[in-house]
Amino acid sequence: MGKSCKVVVCGQAAVGKTAVLEQLLYANHVAGSEPMETLEDIYIGSIETDRGTREQVRFYDTRGLRDGMEFPRHYYTFADGFVLIYSIDSKESFKRMELLKKDIDRHRDKKEVTIIVLGNKLDKQDERRIDPNVAQNWAKNEKVRLWEVSVADRHTLIEPFVYLASKMTQPQSKSTFPLSRNKNKGGGSTDS
Repeated sequence: MGKSCKVVVCGQAAVGKTAVLEQLLYANHVAGSEPMETLEDIYIGSIETDRGTREQVRFYDTRGLRDGMEFPRHYYTFADGFVLIYSIDSKESFKRMELLKKDIDRHRDKKEVTIIVLGNKLDKQDERRIDPNVAQNWAKNEKVRLWEVSVADRHTLIEPFVYLASKMTQPQSKSTFPLSRNKNKGGGSTDS
């Protein structure tokens, strides 16, 4: 197990952010339970990657955003990853998630972060307001992975979080500080 990755879970109020984490980590969600407002909670989970290693992930369950609320800026600076959640039965929550993605891109200080998107409440197909093809096309254009999930079916939550943990902890194939490969070993400039 390497370093602990920090993942910020965010989205509009009542899209199921806490329920996703409770069900994923503890299989502890009661269908139909009343949503409770979160200020901020931290969950620590050990997730097996697609390489077979277990990685510790610290999830920051953030307060659900309502009209006029801005996402707190300090989250942008320390996160290794983001889970953006919307509800498939709410166009407003999808629009809020799109704005969050733009904010992350704008404020992440050129830091490489992994972003996944979850369309929650797949069990509410009859109340669907977000076309799955529209959502997938948006995700493709934004270069993020999107899954539609249901807290009522824990199995739908496993793949996205295995992907997230695997992507955030994949071994670096290239150095982030490339060494010069020129034959001039003197270290000086070769410009004439």
